[in-house]
Amino acid sequence: MAFKIITSQCTACGACEFECPSAAIRFKGESYWIDPAKCTECEGSFDTQQCNAVCPVPKTCVKAAA
Repeated sequence: MAFKIITSQCTACGACEFECPSAAIRFKGESYWIDPAKCTECEGSFDTQQCNAVCPVPKTCVKAAA
């Protein structure tokens, strides 16, 4: 499972990119996106997902559906 960014809500602030311990977040087009192959949901690094913790817009970095 991985996290995803709801692009319609993303303000492109960039806060999430620098907090991601697995370098899974990149800027693409007009917003950021999370590479599901790289996203570890911060397991082994943090107790909470850092993209979600630093995002200024609630419910923008969310768990992707299975």
